[in-house]
Amino acid sequence: MGLEAARTRLIESLRHEIRDRRVLSAIACVPRELFVSPDYYYAAYEDMPLSIGFGQTISQPFIVALMTQALRLKGDEKVLELGTGSGYQTAILAKLAKRIVSIERIAKLAESAKQVLDKLGCTNVEIHTAVETLGWPGGAPYDAIIVTAGAPQIPEILLEQLALGGRMVIPVGSRWEQDLLKVTKRKRKHLVKNLGGCRFVPLIGPGAWEE
Repeated sequence: MGLEAARTRLIESLRHEIRDRRVLSAIACVPRELFVSPDYYYAAYEDMPLSIGFGQTISQPFIVALMTQALRLKGDEKVLELGTGSGYQTAILAKLAKRIVSIERIAKLAESAKQVLDKLGCTNVEIHTAVETLGWPGGAPYDAIIVTAGAPQIPEILLEQLALGGRMVIPVGSRWEQDLLKVTKRKRKHLVKNLGGCRFVPLIGPGAWEE
């Protein structure tokens, strides 16, 4: 099966559970094959995670779609992404929000992601190599935050960077299995919704896991 046919099949599969048409449209037009190793071109549109080296993965398309849909992006938001990885999720976000600030702790991944995103003309993205503090406080507040690594709890430092009424999607649990949580920031008690089980690599840093 060619890549175009595989992409069409993937989108049709996602339609069963993903209702946000803007999210589906973004996934349909971002070439996932550019974000994977040539060894995995054949699997670029399979609904599965793939290795990108350094112990990291490009997420399963369904999880990318689910997390992105949960952010409820309209087009005028500033979004913080923790875990640039291959840059695939970043490219999806770039089509759906006004500005993306993406953080990656592995410098080589950050550089390769930037090269692909530049090639695709994603001019509303800035990528930074992670510092000791989780997130990127200098750009706060953010309308939405997406975390593509699992944390032991919801990091307070990230909630501080989220605007009132903003949404954060983050996997929370052990190093090996998590629940995908959507957190809506409120003045008093934040609203937390469980979107289901998932498996992500650990989120490393203060307020998360140690190296």
